[in-house]
Amino acid sequence: MKGYIGEFEELVLLTVASLGENAYGVSIKEDIEKRSDRTISIGALHSTITRLEEKNFLKSWLGEPTQERGGRRKRYFELTQQGKVALHHVKDLRDELWKLSKTNLSLAK
Repeated sequence: MKGYIGEFEELVLLTVASLGENAYGVSIKEDIEKRSDRTISIGALHSTITRLEEKNFLKSWLGEPTQERGGRRKRYFELTQQGKVALHHVKDLRDELWKLSKTNLSLAK
């Protein structure tokens, strides 16, 4: 696997997967903010998306221009096979660690 996936990168990849054909910059940002109850800058998101494309975890393409956007086009995103594999590796690691630490993480008093 090429590169480490950080927490925010994982959120972005999972959000792109969950949004499907509606995964573009603003929809990704809004969904992450709603689900995580935190504010993110569009710049941080774009930097992360660029890094994920460089790692070949995401691919993008431009949609058609629309009148509602003043003739501008949206850039849409999709997970690559390598992105899916990377997410599965991270999930497997987390699952293993949760199982190993289950007793120590108990919230019961």
